[in-house]
Amino acid sequence: MNQQGVRWTAEQVLALAPDDASRKAGGRLAAAGPWSQGGCDNSSVWGLCEGGGGSPYRTVVDTGGLGFRCSCPSRKFPCKHALGLLLLWATDERAVPQGEAPEWAAPWLEERRARAGRKEEGDAPAQTRTADPEAARRRAERRAERVTAGATELEQRLADLLRGGLAAAERPGYGLWEETAARMVDAQAPGLAGRVRELGAIPGTGPGWPVRLLEECALLHLLDRAWLGRDGLPEPLAATVRARVGLPASPQGPPVRDLWRVLAQYDTGDAKLTTRRIWLYGQESGRSALLLDFGAAGRAPELGLPVGMAVDAELTPYPGGGQARAALGERFGPPVAAGAPPPGGSTTAALERYGRALRDDPWLDSCPATLAGVVPIPPRNEEDTWQLADTDGDFALPVAPGPVTRAGLWKLVALSGGGPTTVFGECGHRGFTPLAAWPTDEDEDGEKEGGGARTVRLL
Repeated sequence: MNQQGVRWTAEQVLALAPDDASRKAGGRLAAAGPWSQGGCDNSSVWGLCEGGGGSPYRTVVDTGGLGFRCSCPSRKFPCKHALGLLLLWATDERAVPQGEAPEWAAPWLEERRARAGRKEEGDAPAQTRTADPEAARRRAERRAERVTAGATELEQRLADLLRGGLAAAERPGYGLWEETAARMVDAQAPGLAGRVRELGAIPGTGPGWPVRLLEECALLHLLDRAWLGRDGLPEPLAATVRARVGLPASPQGPPVRDLWRVLAQYDTGDAKLTTRRIWLYGQESGRSALLLDFGAAGRAPELGLPVGMAVDAELTPYPGGGQARAALGERFGPPVAAGAPPPGGSTTAALERYGRALRDDPWLDSCPATLAGVVPIPPRNEEDTWQLADTDGDFALPVAPGPVTRAGLWKLVALSGGGPTTVFGECGHRGFTPLAAWPTDEDEDGEKEGGGARTVRLL
């Protein structure tokens, strides 16, 4: 939760902005003129902002749980009104005085606090819960039986595909793959359904697609066989298989409190869902952690953390071998300036780390890695690719196709100035996806004058 009576700095507020445009637009609203009914208490801020229509936009921020609500039509999260209100709150106590939440803001704040209370009750030890464990066991067994039936059917369909030859896989079109995916959904195995849809998108997609299709079929076959033989697997690997198949899991184990540096945050989406990925690094524990949050298609997820800042909080890991995912628990204060970037290594060290992670999770697309002393190299021609090259060796990693645009890559080139720099991202079988970087003109502690090391977002 937020520290009692402590207002954030303007830097902490601007670190929440989803992009530079929102940062600039929020700054233009950081004046008392467009605002009315502004106020705050120890864990929330609210205000009415003049808009283009007849009614002002109702803006509310939960500074304790870091949540945002605004009646404007923006799909950005937080929107410029929330950023402007927080900047005004941070810099002008008279414009946003202490008070009691008005009727239009109080219900949302109360619902968030009630939801947080219900979550804490849900995290209570199993013996304190009222659910019938026997009924839960029977439901789990019935679902496992349906998943087993689906995996068995999928094995047969993969065998038919290989028997008919991969070169002929594009003839039936996407409909056959979608039908198979629907069968996996009926079997309550959404993880298998998602992988089948990925298979269906490969045929006919450029040179070498039969090889890629064979590789993905092999991974899907491995997952099928792992599920069917799960009783003989070590528990960490069995937990990974359950998660990959699509069975729900809850965070387990004691929470880890640390000062978690927010390294990167970005959204991906499809026709049904928007997924937000937030990478954290524990400055004391040295652990990497991934937070996931979800929203409806076209809408930003609710959870957001300021990239480049650090959060004193508890994280609880999810079960599974090599699992970086964790759940965000209690926070013990507002975001603060972060120190030096996480320790990095060479491109070879990043690949070795990914190789070790594959031993625990053979279906892992990528793992977090920090590269130190690398130089971004633009492509020399249309057939070439972007690379991150070691300055003290002969090796380089290709930049993977993904969320980083050409503008983000050229930003990285400008930051490096042709020299070595430190880059954080995701290292996988498609290459390296750079997500954040740090300039090299810092002191020995990795800090710049006036605060912690400046994180440059590449998304």
